[in-house]
Amino acid sequence: MLRFISFGSGSSGNCYFLFSDSDGLVIDSGVGIRQLKKHFRDFGLSLSHVRHILVTHDHADHVKSVGSLSIDLQVPVHTTQDVHVGIFRNYCVSKKIPTDLQRSVEKGKEYVLGDFKVTPFAVPHDSTDCIGYKIEAEGVVFSIMTDVGCVTDEMKQIIGEANYLVIEANHDEEMLKSGPYPSYLKKRIMSTNGHLSNTDCAQAIAENITENIRHIWLCHLSEENNHPELARKTITSVLASYGIIAGKDLQLDILKRKTPTGIFELSPVRNEDE
Repeated sequence: MLRFISFGSGSSGNCYFLFSDSDGLVIDSGVGIRQLKKHFRDFGLSLSHVRHILVTHDHADHVKSVGSLSIDLQVPVHTTQDVHVGIFRNYCVSKKIPTDLQRSVEKGKEYVLGDFKVTPFAVPHDSTDCIGYKIEAEGVVFSIMTDVGCVTDEMKQIIGEANYLVIEANHDEEMLKSGPYPSYLKKRIMSTNGHLSNTDCAQAIAENITENIRHIWLCHLSEENNHPELARKTITSVLASYGIIAGKDLQLDILKRKTPTGIFELSPVRNEDE
């Protein structure tokens, strides 16, 4: 059985764990290593289950403990070469990833990592580089796209292929516009290389999911410019306008900023004629 847990999602630190009975992938490592070890113990998980680390981009809230985790577990870190360079230059990453544990990936190229088939894809964001991941295992298609400036045609296709989807719903546009952020920061967030609003996230989901979708998690919500129930209401309302009922046609959850979600089981999607 494939399983998924979020240990934190937002500017305070992002870290996710996707695992089978025999293999596991950490996606981003922006949660402190001591805290991460505690979370693993609390949920009866073993860090020895982690075989690979995937990184989306080089901002500190996604990579600040990646070197420490890689060294401690002696597991490779997979991301693009540009992101590896960005991590090395990031002063917030106190322990760098050893050269022999760095693995470079290319967007659009499929990789087999243990039990998983992993395909990185481009995500617009104002980092050195940014990618999402389409991950296939045990009859499940799981995709994650965080820190999204805008949704490209390629990303729309990946949303349509997903059975389980983690996607950013960073801010409510009105909260951001009327909020305390300086104008330059508001422009950055709302740009096509910034972050995805609740409305744009909802539209991308509603226009591209198929009947094979089972569960969607909203990630990287802003603490200042969003609220979990507001994000849920926006996505639920837009989905309903397309005839899609959250809670019936699919499950919808909000990933918490600083606390784990609990473990979700990801069952394979079977065709009715099977």
